[in-house]
Amino acid sequence: MSHEGIRFVSAEQAAQAPEQRLPIEAVTPAKVRVYKTEGTGVEIDWKDGHKSQWSFHWLRHGCPCATCHEEREHSGRKLGEAKPKPQTLLPMYEAPVRPLEVIPTGNYAVKFKWSDGHESGIYSWEYLRRVCQCEACLAKS
Repeated sequence: MSHEGIRFVSAEQAAQAPEQRLPIEAVTPAKVRVYKTEGTGVEIDWKDGHKSQWSFHWLRHGCPCATCHEEREHSGRKLGEAKPKPQTLLPMYEAPVRPLEVIPTGNYAVKFKWSDGHESGIYSWEYLRRVCQCEACLAKS
């Protein structure tokens, strides 16, 4: 018995309508700018003329890796939303998470090594386009 072509999904995913494949121009960057030194984030100009940008804070908390995805599903956190900090008598300052390294992954993605030690998320161009944070895209969701 062959299992080729079988894909396992959660009940929530099964209930959702299948995602339409985006046109190649929509998921192909014309220009990618990573403002690592400035610590501000990433901007992408797409071949279809659309422009997207994300802060590093959003990208770290919107990590697409399986561990982060499952934790968000379990806790109910939204993409890009930080985990709530435990209540303490004296809150401690925590430096914002920033990328220590930005690594191109083939022609389809970018990967970050974060200052908090996390580095398993691969941010595909399609994923980044689907989670665009511009006003027009947020209004559609």
